[in-house]
Formats: sequence, C-alpha cells, structure tokens
Amino acid sequence: MPKSFQAAGSHESDSDVYIVSKDGVEQQVHILERHGEDVYVHYVNMDKRLDEWLPGSQVRPAGLHEADMARNGTGRKRKRESTAGESPRRAGSVPETGSAQPESASAGPVITEEEYDIQHHRQITVKRNFDKVIFGRWQIKTWYFSPYPLVETEAEDMGTPGAHTPQSAAKVAGVSRASIRAQGRTSDLLAGGLGRSHATSQHTTLWVCDRCFKYMAEGLSWELHVKKCARRSPPGRKVYQRGAHIIWEVDGAKEKLYCQNLSLFGKLFIDIKTLFFDCDNFLFYILTDADSQRDHVLGFFSKEKVSYDDYNLACIVVLPPYQKKGYGMLLIEFSYELSRRAGKIGTPERPLSDLGLRSYLTYWISTLVRFFRRLLSVLPPDTAQVVTTGPIAEVTDAFVQSPSRDTEDGSQFSRTKRRKSTKGWDGEEIPAAALAARTAQMNDTNDPMWTSLRALETTAHADGSATTHVVVRCTLADIARATNLRVDDAAFALNECGLLVRRAQAGSEGGEDEVGESEGEDRDGDGEDLVIAVTREMVEAVAKERDVKRMCMDLAHVLL
Repeated sequence: MPKSFQAAGSHESDSDVYIVSKDGVEQQVHILERHGEDVYVHYVNMDKRLDEWLPGSQVRPAGLHEADMARNGTGRKRKRESTAGESPRRAGSVPETGSAQPESASAGPVITEEEYDIQHHRQITVKRNFDKVIFGRWQIKTWYFSPYPLVETEAEDMGTPGAHTPQSAAKVAGVSRASIRAQGRTSDLLAGGLGRSHATSQHTTLWVCDRCFKYMAEGLSWELHVKKCARRSPPGRKVYQRGAHIIWEVDGAKEKLYCQNLSLFGKLFIDIKTLFFDCDNFLFYILTDADSQRDHVLGFFSKEKVSYDDYNLACIVVLPPYQKKGYGMLLIEFSYELSRRAGKIGTPERPLSDLGLRSYLTYWISTLVRFFRRLLSVLPPDTAQVVTTGPIAEVTDAFVQSPSRDTEDGSQFSRTKRRKSTKGWDGEEIPAAALAARTAQMNDTNDPMWTSLRALETTAHADGSATTHVVVRCTLADIARATNLRVDDAAFALNECGLLVRRAQAGSEGGEDEVGESEGEDRDGDGEDLVIAVTREMVEAVAKERDVKRMCMDLAHVLL
C-alpha cells in the first residue's frame, strides 16, 4: 500500500503583499526571503525569472485596497497557471531568513507520496540558487533554480551551521532536511541546491565551461580547467549544417556526463520542466556557431527517443546572449522536420512556458501563412505574367510548376531574371540532389490539397478578358495534414491570428474577393453547417501584422 503524508500548511497571509517603485511605476510584490537589509521579491502576476533582490528601503507594505487587488489578480493568474500543471498558490514563502517557521500543529489533508514530493519540489525551487553564471566570455543572470549538487567543501560547510552560515541553511520552512548524498525522493534529489539556495544565493556565482559544460564553484578552478579543456565541438554527429551554423545530434545514453551537465545548465533558464539525471531516453540537438578554433553552443533542444504521444520536443533553450536572433525558430523548425521525416505529426511537450508558447505560436502562424500563400496563388513563382501564342492555354498547366507566385516572405519577384545561387552562407556548394529534394518538398502536388480540393475559377468579362480565382474547400484536418501540424495547434493559431472570423453558410457562392475557404464545425440556429472564409487579403494582413519571415531552416542543408 502506498505511503501517505500530511500536507504542510501554507504560510501565506495578506501581509505578504508589498509595493515596490521600479522605473517610476509602483508594482505589487511578495517577499520570499530577507537577508540582512535586502529582500528577495516576486512580482505579482509576473514570471519567476523576474524575481530579484532589492534593498529593503525600496519596499513598503501595501494598503488594504492594494492587497485585495493583488490577491484577486493573483487568484486569476494562479488559475491559468494551474491548467499548465503548476500550483494554484505560491508555496514556501519565507519571511525571515533566521526564523524558520515550525510545521503546523494541526494535521493537514492526507496526500500521496508523489504529491508530497511535488509539494517539497515547489518549496525548494521557489527561488533560484545562483545569481549569475560565468559561461565562457559571458556573465549571465540566471532565471530559475537548477539542482546543481554541492561540492565537497560546500557540503562540509552546510552540514554544521556556524558563525558565517545562516540557520536556514540547514532547514527551509515546510521542508524536512534531506541528506546531501541521498537520491531517493524529490527533496533528496534537490538537496544539493537546498542549502545554497536559501543561504547565499544573493551573490552566488556558478562557473561553467562553455565547451564541456563542467561546473565549478570557484573561478580559479574554472580558469585552470578552461586552459586544458580539449573539447572543440559537441560529442555527436552533424544533422544540419548551413555555413557556420551546425546542429549536432547527441545521444544521452552514449554521452551521459555531457548531457547531464548540459541539462543542469539549461535548467537555469527553464522553470516548468522537470529535470532528470537519467538522459538515456533522450536525444539532444545542439546548435553551434563555428569559428576557426571551435564550435560555440548557442542553444539546444531535447526529445524522447520513443514518445507515445508523438512529442517532437521536450524542452528548448536558447542562451540569453543569443536570443532574438532566430535560433529558437531554427530549432523548432528542425524538430518538426524530424517528425515529418519519421512520418508523424509532432507537437511540443506540454506545458509550455510563456516564452515557449509565444515562439510556437509564431511558428504555427508563419507555417500557415506560408502555406496559404502557396495555396492561394494562381501563377507559379518568378512569374509576373503568362504570355501564350497559339491555342488557349490552361492556367493549371503553368501552375503545375509550383504552387506559389510570391516569395515566402510575401515580397513580389522582380521581372529581372536572376541566376539561382548554388552556394551557402560560407560559399559551400549545395549538392544537386539536395536542391532537387528542396524543390520537390516545396512543390508537393500529390497532396489532396492540390489534386482534388483546389480549383481555379475563371470568370469572363464583356471585353474578352477574364479573372481567375483560387478556391479551396477543405476541412481544418486537411490544412493541418498539409502543414504537418496537429489539428488543435492549427486551430489555436488560426484563432489567435484572426483567420477564424469571417463566416458564411455552407453552399453559398464566394464573392470575387473570396479566394479560399475552410470548413468549420460550428452550426447556426437552423442547424446548417458554417464555413470559415479565408482570403488572400486576410492572409497578407496577418503576415504584415505578425511580421512573417522566411523559414530559418533550409532543407537543402539537412544531413539526415
């Protein structure tokens, strides 16, 4: 019979709400810890990566009205987070470093061992255990807690509290002190960061080698290691290379230490993912930028070798110095390419963080916009007009060459014919087979979207001219299959970008501006089916609003 435990009581109260003036704007915060005259605060309704130490003089207690507003706003925020697998309340508030509160005398509700471990996990990881990390030439401010184990000297110092070790280093409110070396339970697993997290994290620095990801607690040891570290690239095989940018596939079962250190480092910038030291079941795809000496790691993502839910990505990290440069989008696109080559419809593992959801929404919308541009175009690319001499030509004959007229980013092609470049970023020659594979992928006319669902309707005018429109009558499942997206992901993206607004009754004839429509499952009051009309003008408006760009990944450079 599984063990049961008493739930630890909550230590939150209305007095936890304070006001901080930051950049001339007053913001509501919770004080999680005090250390001397400084306080560690969490901003209400903000992500934990923004938590920080502030001088106590900048914090004042909130009034009754402000406290009520913070409590109500926090309730709505926690409700949304709870759907993503997080606690509806923030656990483990520690008002005083030197005053560890005793456990509640009144027994709480009985919980299972798994729930008990999760509760301890939240209390331990409520704040990050390192303030900054030295990574190569970068000094990076950390975002979240990472369970780096204590080194021997730290373990000895934390074992017996002394004059320079706060009492809370031995105990955190609501969490029983675990053995440093024990690895049986969640609290034991994180014991390595327990004392460090709640004692000296205000000015704690972690030193990590940017080649092998070995971690050290002292700068001198780090400098000695960097001088003799011989690793020049990740220990895996190349699966993508475009110029100096390379994606390496590393097997967690073959390179255990490297992948464990990589996961620990990535956890400094991931909050909602659980980190396991057993990496045998995972593959790591590491993006690097090469120079004349070695490859520099920019970011990575991991995926399960066998996922019964067809997840194509477990977690993704782009290091802060390299963010907002398109590297995250390149990794996301590559993860979907892996799913496509495996014959599966992939999706990222849930829950998604706020930054992860924003990135994936951008990818889903961009994929749909690029698809609609190809689908709802009459003439092939590089073609401003079609001139025919002799018998009347079918427009479909010209379209067979390619299902798009415009460039992928929406810009019109020039009438000047340009010679197709066969060189990459660094001048490397692209094999002819790779160019043919890329063309075949972009011109997949065997899909039902192109063979049976897509029609060209030409209307004659009185002056002898004619106007041709593309009309596609399909379901949401057809769109998802053609774009290699999950149906729910495609529906979410279409709704977020506003393409599920225009509706008409099924069977109605589209107007002249109606160049595409997709069936929905909604019904009107008479029980008749409704269709969602998506026009090329609507697609271009979304592309402009969302600033849709070309794909970051080039299929010609995939080495699988």
